[in-house]
Amino acid sequence: MATSIDEVTIEFLQDFAAAWTAHDLDKLMSFMHRDCTFKLSAGPDQDGASFVGYENVQAGYAKVLEMFPDGSWGDDSHFVAGDRGVSEWTFRATGADGSQVEVDGCDIFHFKDGKISVKNSFRKIRS
Repeated sequence: MATSIDEVTIEFLQDFAAAWTAHDLDKLMSFMHRDCTFKLSAGPDQDGASFVGYENVQAGYAKVLEMFPDGSWGDDSHFVAGDRGVSEWTFRATGADGSQVEVDGCDIFHFKDGKISVKNSFRKIRS
């Protein structure tokens, strides 16, 4: 469950990862700072696509969950160092065309007031 203390823990990131696989948008947003940014790994810009502000991040998260209704993030590992952290994971889902997706990726986090202020996602691209 999300924490209200000022220091983020590995357990916090484990719970955040579990909320992704549970497709629980409300729980996901409980981990986010009100002043937050989500940088999606794909998109038109150098940094993919950015969603800035709580409501926009919520919309971005919803978009990811809608694109991959059976998506799961597993084989995860996490570390926290002060106001930064990293989660590594394997993403598995069925693509819109019915193909199976399985890629490794990571999230680089910035934390503020015990919440996630920036979630910057990266993933491998299979060719």
